[in-house]
Amino acid sequence: MPEECIPEELRAPGPREVPFRGGGFAPTSRRAAAWIAFAVVIAAWQFGSSMGFIHPLTLPSPDEILTALADLARSGDLWRHLSASLGRLAMGWSLGTLAGLAVGLALGMFSVARSVGLPFVSALFPIPKIALLPLFIIWFGIGEPSKVATILFGVFFPTVINTYSGVDNVARSLIRMGQSFDMPTRDIVLKIIFPGALPAILSGFRISASIAIVLLVAAEMIGAEWGVGALVLAAGNLMQTDYLIAGVVLLSLIGLSIGIVLSRLEGLLLRWR
Repeated sequence: MPEECIPEELRAPGPREVPFRGGGFAPTSRRAAAWIAFAVVIAAWQFGSSMGFIHPLTLPSPDEILTALADLARSGDLWRHLSASLGRLAMGWSLGTLAGLAVGLALGMFSVARSVGLPFVSALFPIPKIALLPLFIIWFGIGEPSKVATILFGVFFPTVINTYSGVDNVARSLIRMGQSFDMPTRDIVLKIIFPGALPAILSGFRISASIAIVLLVAAEMIGAEWGVGALVLAAGNLMQTDYLIAGVVLLSLIGLSIGIVLSRLEGLLLRWR
């Protein structure tokens, strides 16, 4: 019987369109949500302080912290503290990152380097770097070199581990394919290994930046005249909690700025993903 003669309700079902569900797990950043959350927290904080629910000695109100920051800016101390801290942070993080990248690439690519270096890295990484600060002062003096060395040492190990792990996770089939096409070793490293390890390396940058800020504060609390850590220590000793929280806010802003820069760097370097 021809199909057109069969009643509609008795015809076999034809192919139906399947909706696309392959969007993948791709969370996006909602900047407005972050700003709204910050505003709600600060408003609740200010309301609690104004109503007397929060004692000003325990936790100063946001307007008192802004006043403290304004006083520091007017006196010029804000820029002295920030410039000292940012200089130490930039120097220690840059040197530690460069050394960590070099050692991590070596551990990931060469058998001898991995056999010799990986046990040392595994043994030294768990040591609290703050505990070594007195030793660095003995070695390098109480000035800038000991503070930079503390940050460098703390940044070095997470960078090594993330770089080594990133290189180790690069698909070996891609490397063998490059070797099969007689690619120079330099091109294999720059065009296959390094791009493949880059997501892990950039994740290591975030971890090492946070560690660097923590070690910066610890180093500046010992023998530093200027720096955010010195500001926090002096304010705590004098029970000036508004200046103490102002220093904490500065550290938070430094960390937030570094996070924004790293996010932009990831978007630029990982567009291929």
